[in-house]
Amino acid sequence: MHKKVMVIDDNPVDRYIAERIFTKYEFAEEIVCIDSAKKALEYLISFKDIPDKLPHLIFLDIMMPEMNGFQFLDEYKNLPETIKQNCIILMLTTSIHSEDHDKANDNPYVNRFLNKPLNVGVLKGLEDLE
Repeated sequence: MHKKVMVIDDNPVDRYIAERIFTKYEFAEEIVCIDSAKKALEYLISFKDIPDKLPHLIFLDIMMPEMNGFQFLDEYKNLPETIKQNCIILMLTTSIHSEDHDKANDNPYVNRFLNKPLNVGVLKGLEDLE
């Protein structure tokens, strides 16, 4: 079980599904759901000096208004090292565009590219993340 995970997704249904899956399969002790990339950056910065309060895993949606997942990553690279060393980013999408997959896989901060919706099979595939 992970101590804390974060879901960044503008879709309330996708956030609800993620939270239910994490709870049902005891994937995380604490689940933080945030509806925008900008709010997520603010959240992360607020804990820059308290690494134990940072989420271990960040599930990041690609397609969001105002700031999409790739724009989030552009800002994320400028965050303090304490944040980047303690968080693992997993990109979430329903996109079938290969350029999205390639862009995510080429980003040094993205650990994996996952398709929505989250399910038990996806969670089992993440058992190797420490």
